[in-house]
Amino acid sequence: MPRAHQFGSADRPVTINDIAAACGVAASTVSRALNNPGRVNPATRERIEAAARELRYVPNSQARALSSGRTGAIAVLVSDVTNPFYFGVLRGTQQQLKAAGYAQLLIDTEDSGELEVELLHKMRRSLDGAILAASRLPDKALAKLAEDIPLVTINRNVRGVPSTIIDTPAGIHQAAEHLISLGHRRIAYVSGPERSWPNEARWRAAQDVATRHRLAFTRVGPFPSGRGSGPAAADALLNTGVTACIVFNDLLAIGILQRLRERRVRVPEEMSVVGCDDIFGADFCHPPLTTLTAPIEQAGRVAVSMLLSRLDRTTAPTARQSVMLPVHLTVRGSTGPLLSS
Repeated sequence: MPRAHQFGSADRPVTINDIAAACGVAASTVSRALNNPGRVNPATRERIEAAARELRYVPNSQARALSSGRTGAIAVLVSDVTNPFYFGVLRGTQQQLKAAGYAQLLIDTEDSGELEVELLHKMRRSLDGAILAASRLPDKALAKLAEDIPLVTINRNVRGVPSTIIDTPAGIHQAAEHLISLGHRRIAYVSGPERSWPNEARWRAAQDVATRHRLAFTRVGPFPSGRGSGPAAADALLNTGVTACIVFNDLLAIGILQRLRERRVRVPEEMSVVGCDDIFGADFCHPPLTTLTAPIEQAGRVAVSMLLSRLDRTTAPTARQSVMLPVHLTVRGSTGPLLSS
């Protein structure tokens, strides 16, 4: 068997032509043996595979994509890579993709639906599919994108687009009932980004509870979802006269707690605060944050499983289009009975 240095070097890596020469077969036979092994005689395939190992052949990903239609890479798009919520999502997707032999490509869309489309189309030839966490695209644009690129969404429900939904609206019901049971009647929902689908779903859930209890919930915002928006959100809350609030996410809620402490508003005696997601650090703030605990890593794993099922041509076309994951309320120190108003 010829040695690797006879065919490849630092300047010219080993190619399928080198393997073909070593085995005395056509380059097209080598390509089939490496990419579609079922189409090649077993004895010939074994000889080619042995030569590839001996020559230390490294497949070219672009060439492999041309011959097999696969790149082995999946893009995961998040709206803000600094948000700890996405740390859990990315751990889940990474674990599942690695187990399946895929590489994960992380894309920060900077809260822009337009950037989502632009980057996906630019990278289309380098990707087998994509997972969109909290897409900011309008429904029609997202459905159109799903026709061009195999994708699964997280926390977005669009007809015809496979999705993994964390059921925070049900959690909002739990949070609202918790606050009402503590004697709160003037409750606000602190709104997140305007183009966020989960934000609107959570507000509708809060309205449902308010209607059932014959209360009027106040909506404050919208606000960007980061902790830096907390001071403005807290000041707006204090101007409404509410005694409790349910906040779009934990980062914003933690920012609100900090501002309330600066203004010497006692939590929970004068204001109860509920967050959403139970991110890392939610139990470290002062007081520890009551929040909706979500299966964030599981959402990432499930989204990958759904996408790989789409990419597997042997999977039945009746595969599930939507998976709903439950949440639960974790009560900590930021909520309590109303002692003053």
